[in-house]
Amino acid sequence: MANSASGMHVNDECKLKFLELKAKRNYRFIVFKIDEKAQQVMIEMVGNPEKTYDDFTKCMPENECRYAVYDFDFTPPENCQKSKIFFIAWSPDTSRVRSKMLYASSKDRFKRELDGIQVELQATDPSEMSLDIIKGRRENPKRRKDRVYVGCGAGFGGDRPVAALKLLQRVEEINYLVLECLAERTLADRWLSMSSRGDGYDPRVSEWMSLLLPLAVEKGTCIITNMGAIDPVGAQKKVLEVATDLGLTISVAVAHELHSETGSGSSFGDQYCSEGGASTYIGAAPIVECLEKYQPDVIITSRVADAALFLAPMVYELGWNWNDLELLAQGTLAGHLLECGCQLTGGYFMHPGDQYRDMDFPLLQDLSLPYAEIGYDGKVCVLKAEGSGGILNTSTCAEQLLYEIADPSAYITPDVVIDIQDVSFLPLSDFKVQCIGAKPSANTSVPEKLLRLIPKECGWKGWGEISYGGHGSIQRAKASELLVRSWMEETVPGVDNCIISYVIGLDSLKAASNGAESSWNSCGDIRLRMDGLFKLKEHAVQLTKEFTALYTNGPAGGGGISTGHKMEIVLEKLLVSRESVMWKTGIEHTNTSESETPEHHFPVAREKIGKTSTDSQNILTKRGDQWMDSSGVHRSPAPYGQKIPLYSVAHSRAGDKGNDINFSLIPHCPPDIERLKLIITPQWVKNVMSVLLSTSSFMEMDAKVPVDENVSVEIYDVKGIHALNVVVRNVLDGGVNCSRRIDRHGKTISDLILCQQVVL
Repeated sequence: MANSASGMHVNDECKLKFLELKAKRNYRFIVFKIDEKAQQVMIEMVGNPEKTYDDFTKCMPENECRYAVYDFDFTPPENCQKSKIFFIAWSPDTSRVRSKMLYASSKDRFKRELDGIQVELQATDPSEMSLDIIKGRRENPKRRKDRVYVGCGAGFGGDRPVAALKLLQRVEEINYLVLECLAERTLADRWLSMSSRGDGYDPRVSEWMSLLLPLAVEKGTCIITNMGAIDPVGAQKKVLEVATDLGLTISVAVAHELHSETGSGSSFGDQYCSEGGASTYIGAAPIVECLEKYQPDVIITSRVADAALFLAPMVYELGWNWNDLELLAQGTLAGHLLECGCQLTGGYFMHPGDQYRDMDFPLLQDLSLPYAEIGYDGKVCVLKAEGSGGILNTSTCAEQLLYEIADPSAYITPDVVIDIQDVSFLPLSDFKVQCIGAKPSANTSVPEKLLRLIPKECGWKGWGEISYGGHGSIQRAKASELLVRSWMEETVPGVDNCIISYVIGLDSLKAASNGAESSWNSCGDIRLRMDGLFKLKEHAVQLTKEFTALYTNGPAGGGGISTGHKMEIVLEKLLVSRESVMWKTGIEHTNTSESETPEHHFPVAREKIGKTSTDSQNILTKRGDQWMDSSGVHRSPAPYGQKIPLYSVAHSRAGDKGNDINFSLIPHCPPDIERLKLIITPQWVKNVMSVLLSTSSFMEMDAKVPVDENVSVEIYDVKGIHALNVVVRNVLDGGVNCSRRIDRHGKTISDLILCQQVVL
């Protein structure tokens, strides 16, 4: 390809060899030379992986200009080998003036052909490219700000774009807005869609960008999102189309995993989706590279870890190093707290059954998405917009802290493994809380392996629902279930154990205390659901047929039948070595030719912060035997020796990871934690959770089997916030992508726990 400025071409072999260096690490370095007669950049020399930096420098001619790339390995203090690719422009003082001008005018265009350069070095004598200089460029990134403001515009794929727009409108100083819209469920959906020639990226990306881009560009706020899913380049094109329709001139970068097995190396197409749809959780580095190379308006990624989406702008702006593990731990804490959006600021928190979590409707109606202020020294504060509704206090922070983290001493992200056992929260006002105490895990600070998700067919789902009302509705539902099961046994014998059933309005969520009596006759409006997961499609279809037959063959008064079937995908998990995972970045612009310098709408430092109110800080203080928050609400220890529901003792939030459930138990009054630890044992948890394993609402139809031996319970004591974090393995009927339960994520399990009666 010709260089429009200098007329210089780049030989295809240059790009091929560079890709081999980057993706396969076949070479330690490559030296490039401009052939002035042929008017093209060509390879002069390659060095095999065993070559040293001294070997490389000896290859650079004393009096002639050259380009070179060098793959520099280094081992930071956590003893996990890393590497960076350096681009070196060698222009010795003694070289010809014409040669210097030619190399200088061709450099930027040539470097763009080599996608994946992480550091550029220009040298005019050997001392300027010494090994010490190389190490220094790696270890001393530029600090661009003393503090950066990172907002969460979306906490999941179904979040509200209008709420993100309100955050941008209300908070002046936000530098970055992260849209975290990719989960295991949505990743599987995107793979199914792309496999059937649909979109591999989030179909709502146009909706989000149409609403947010005008104000984001005006404010200079960079949008970072994982809505690219398994087709980030497709999402990039869609965002550029939206911007063009809006009359905006922007740049859109992509950062995604590079699957070298999908190409032979002879093609430079977008190798962003592996043949089998494998997708690896990657860290913040690709986003940081985008910021360093392009300073774009929008960055679209593939499966980047949630917290890493937020960590990347901190690393870039604050000059953090990849071995500044204490800083990375604090930054990852901030990202984890922000990643689920309004769950930090009062969403998914209000509960009329809990006097400490009840909330007036106007507060719930006017939730603010959260944002964070992060200092170069690792000081982290999370905030909500001043004057907004919702709640931001130690309780909301504690629930989000423990959300889906498993072992709090070793919360694994691609960039750093963090220990949050001693994290605590200090409210500074009714809209600002300081977060203290995250640190690198003592066992392993940086994971040696990364998590890869591989789509795999797990069978065919078939389901049906029917409603009954009035007298005897439960008995009619029971008869209907028995009929459908008997019909299935008649037409496709041996699949009864593939089917589960439950009665919506009675026990579909199992969220009732053990031993609670339900009056069947008092249920005047219920809905029977039967759900099966089968190996064969025809069995799933047969269930829908037999269920539909209830209209004329079942009990009286049944109506509103709905049925369906679909193929289900699970994401198989595999740990892969860091060295095997490669990523790629790129940039495209609206209304600019490739040779032009793109117009950037990038944030200028804004240090203005709204006035801090201290009138309603949610700080717990001890007065005698009681605890009281600043609003005057007394939090007395739970009574001794009385049977009480856990609702009156603690609050909880549940989340899922694959087939595992993770729920927190956070006492309203901190001293109660010691008595709770005596009650909440692995066996207690197993007994409570056993109801989830039943296959029918009707006990005589449900095989009475003990709790699955594969079900295990882990309980962690989180001292910083006086709480318990509980993980129950293998209890979600296969996990969110294939579960037959109405609550596939297990979200309602928090209430199953809290409605239990205990004696402290």
